[in-house]
Amino acid sequence: MGKYLGIDSSTQSITALLIDSERQEIIAEESINFDTHFSTAYGIENGVFERGGGTVHSAPLMWAEALDLLLQTLKDQGHCLSQVQAIGGSGQQHGTVYLNSKATAALASLSPERPLKDQLVDIFSRTTSPIWMDTSTATQCAEIEIGVGGRDALLALTGNTAFERFSGPQIRKFHQTEPDAYAETAYIGLVSSYIASLIAGKLVGVDPGDGSGTNMMNIATRQWSQTALDATAPDLADKLLPIAPSGQPVGPISPYYVGRYGFADECLVLPFSGDNPCSLIGLGLVAPGQVALSLGTSDTLFACIDQPRTSKTGEGALFASPDGTHYMALTCYLNGSLAREAIRDRYQLDWNRFTEALQHTPPGNNGGLMLPYFAPEIVPNVPSPNVVRHNLDESDAEANIRAIIEAQALSSRVHAAWMEIDITSLYVTGGASANAEILRVYANVHNCPVHRFETTNSAALGAALRAAHGHQLTTGSSVSWQETVEPFSQSIPGSTIEPEPAAVAVYEALVGAYEKLEKKHTSG
Repeated sequence: MGKYLGIDSSTQSITALLIDSERQEIIAEESINFDTHFSTAYGIENGVFERGGGTVHSAPLMWAEALDLLLQTLKDQGHCLSQVQAIGGSGQQHGTVYLNSKATAALASLSPERPLKDQLVDIFSRTTSPIWMDTSTATQCAEIEIGVGGRDALLALTGNTAFERFSGPQIRKFHQTEPDAYAETAYIGLVSSYIASLIAGKLVGVDPGDGSGTNMMNIATRQWSQTALDATAPDLADKLLPIAPSGQPVGPISPYYVGRYGFADECLVLPFSGDNPCSLIGLGLVAPGQVALSLGTSDTLFACIDQPRTSKTGEGALFASPDGTHYMALTCYLNGSLAREAIRDRYQLDWNRFTEALQHTPPGNNGGLMLPYFAPEIVPNVPSPNVVRHNLDESDAEANIRAIIEAQALSSRVHAAWMEIDITSLYVTGGASANAEILRVYANVHNCPVHRFETTNSAALGAALRAAHGHQLTTGSSVSWQETVEPFSQSIPGSTIEPEPAAVAVYEALVGAYEKLEKKHTSG
């Protein structure tokens, strides 16, 4: 028992969350926004570079610089980092990082006298990283599916059909378009394993939770599938470390952090995982049937399930849970906060005015519907931006605001059917979960209570809880996952939003119309 640190490297920021397991409370929560600190130095916007044709990358050196700034901020705030017994982490899923043969020596010899960015600038065989927003690999997806014997074969093997944003298709594209740089690559990691490598001072493998978002891991064995690797790129196995078991520490923290920030020599590092699998833990979803909703840059609806269950239509994703036993069923919508922000900015409003619009407009929006594909959408498959308005005047700001929230909620209901779960309650996290009016729409669309939590950073909290659980196992403790998560997964007292029968009836009548409109305008 003690203090544990969770680090989440997301699309637009890096967050640290420090918990005290004895006092059963969060004692620090700090984020570094990439645009605020690094937009000029790296030329990013919303944390990324958009290069056209669906290509979206970010800068792994920036993530290292942000990690330094994050830890320095915690130190400057007076947090005694020497008391941290273990560190866990999460990263935006699917993003790939490419290191050359200099990386191993550079990580092992980090000097606390110099910042990470100055010591790591030469370790990349590719200076940018394609991330989950990249939709440029349709050709590679088709080739990988053919290579393993077809779409159904890949689904059975890895739990997922080939997704454009998944790591395998991105690696294949890199091999095809930059063969010399691919040949110079000694290590391919994900965002999660890269940040873990920085902290451990050595190369760290991908864990099963994040590995299952690559199209390259056997979902049954939780190891790399040679068949999938062969279909992705030549000699790929030589550039990957074995899958790292989620609950086993990879070693102590690098001396760099001991000397620079005051961590203890014996502080352990757990394998990092993906942000979605970590959110599963952070929301306390360690028993089958529990369902959560994350309202972030992308919106995700996910559940803990006891057996692998796949989406035959390719709408959902299946990941291994970092608890080592269960699985995570997930449906992801690219147009989450990006679409909400697009509507807010279109009408030049702030979030207070956005909320007022939801209060002033009726459930069902008088039949006004929107398909809010401001960017190419994952679910349903929409390859190009396409905003559709039905019975909706674009000049009516309030109606458009309600239309986008109702569309997102209705879509989450329509496309959750493959999970085969009766949703009787929703645990909600992410930035937009602070908005009660948005959550009211979800409660009424799903006809179930919606529960809010103290922190909206469930991925960082899940990372910290994974650190606590993994560290306690090393001490011989038989602590269960339920015992680990329970003190931190209680909803804020009085914050639960209950469904309203009249509004529920409106949405029961509207969901069919929304689904019909969606089918008319999409490939699904």
